[in-house]
Formats: sequence, structure tokens, C-alpha cells
Amino acid sequence: MSKAPSDWISLAEAADLLAASNIKFTPGTIGRWARAGQLQSIKLGNRRYVRRAQIRSLLRPHGAPAHGDDLQPGLFEDLDA
Repeated sequence: MSKAPSDWISLAEAADLLAASNIKFTPGTIGRWARAGQLQSIKLGNRRYVRRAQIRSLLRPHGAPAHGDDLQPGLFEDLDA
């Protein structure tokens, strides 16, 4: 059984995700965006993490609909009750 990917990714993973779409930003640039509040982030020890869905949203043209795959798994489970 495969583990679902975490919604929190490292700055390097975020840079790799963007680079896969031919958008080049360094982890340092993404970290500056996070520290400035332009990206939601958490800091654990000396490492900062950003949300995968928020990075993916940078790849979509503005106004394009979001897909269910972009959401964190289980995010709306409590609404089904």
C-alpha cells in the first residue's frame, strides 16, 4: 500500500516541482516568499516547508479551476458526516 504524499514539502522539493514545468526558482527564492507571507509555510528546526497544493497552483493559469488532486487528502472528511 503506497503512502499518500504529504501536503508539506521542502523548499528544494518545491523548486523541483516548479522546475519540472520549466519554471526555475531556487529554494532560497521560495523561502523568501514563505518568510514574506506570500506562501503558507511551517518551520521545523532549521527547515521550512510549504504546501504542495500552493506550489502547484503557481503552475495553473489564474482563473483555471482547481482539481480535487490538488487538495490535501482527508481535508473535507468531516463534512461528509
